Amino acid sequence: MVLQPEEWVRQHCVQYLMHEKKYPKSLINVEKELKVNNLRKRYDIVIYNTDGSIHLIVECKSYKIAINQNTFDQIARYNLELNATYLMVTNGINHYYCAMDFKEERYQFLRDIPAYSKS
Repeated sequence: MVLQPEEWVRQHCVQYLMHEKKYPKSLINVEKELKVNNLRKRYDIVIYNTDGSIHLIVECKSYKIAINQNTFDQIARYNLELNATYLMVTNGINHYYCAMDFKEERYQFLRDIPAYSKS
């Protein structure tokens, strides 16, 4: 089986999150369906907190696709349903990280996402 470019990015991102950022495999969920404005969508990667809330959503694109405002709009729409604290967008080459500010209804770009913490 040959991995499609987006799947290659997704699998490498999961490995990065587990090995570099130390997120437990048990808190990582890959490619599940969600409803956004009554439309069926699929997220790429979600990392849960131990209380079941969502810590991070990751949107993976093929390395052939440039990340642009549409990509951020897509993950922001997903986050209206999921309420994740952090957002990550990657095409395997470029990676962008954001922290949500729910009070101001916006996101703030970060240099990186935090590593796993049990707190």
